[in-house]
Amino acid sequence: VQLQASGGGLVQAGGSLKLSCAASGHTSNSYTMAWFRQAPGKEREFIASIRWTGTNTYYTDSVKGRFTISRDNAKHTVFLQMNSLKPEDTAVYYCAAGTPIRSSLYNRESYHYWGQGTQVTVSS
Repeated sequence: VQLQASGGGLVQAGGSLKLSCAASGHTSNSYTMAWFRQAPGKEREFIASIRWTGTNTYYTDSVKGRFTISRDNAKHTVFLQMNSLKPEDTAVYYCAAGTPIRSSLYNRESYHYWGQGTQVTVSS
């Protein structure tokens, strides 16, 4: 599975960005797709996840109500709509694919495939 993330950039606080993650190769419907982010000097943290089937989505508390994960199955693409951005959202954002169980959804070790990352910078 190859993942290509795009859509990052520089935005002012309060602004919006939409990230995309295009999946290619053996994209199984059993995969969970997720977004993580890593700020300088910090651990890579889980942001949101969605599966190719079903309606369940999960978010870390800090982005609930501001970020929305969605998918386009026909295009094998997952999106992360980010609204009301804050300076603390500044990070490199990564998309990932894997087969985590519910209890390990937030663990980066549960994901087998990673995109190259896209930089999001939010100015104050």
